[in-house]
Amino acid sequence: MLRDVISAEYKGDYKIKVTFEDGASGLVDFSKYLLEGGIFKKFKDMEFFKNFRIHKELGVLTWGDEIDIAPETLYSVATNSPLPEWMNSQQGSPANMR
Repeated sequence: MLRDVISAEYKGDYKIKVTFEDGASGLVDFSKYLLEGGIFKKFKDMEFFKNFRIHKELGVLTWGDEIDIAPETLYSVATNSPLPEWMNSQQGSPANMR
C-alpha cells in the first residue's frame, strides 16, 4: 500500500500535520531531529523548518534540496503504527524518529 504524503500543514513549534494518500493523517513532532545533529541542525532555524514542501513525485516531505523524510517513517509516527518490515534493519537511523 502506498503511503505518500499528499498534504502537510505547519501547526506550531516543530509540529506538522501530515496527510497520506490512503486518507490517514496525524501530527508529527520533529523536535526529536534537533538531537540528531548533522544536517538536522538546520531545523534550529525555525524559518528553515517552516519552509518545507511535498515532493509530489516522491511523496516525501522535504526541506530545500538537502533534507527529506521518508513517507513510511512519517506514517509510522503520525498514525502510531509500526514501520514496514523492510525498514526494521534501519531503526537506529535518525530518519526513523524512534
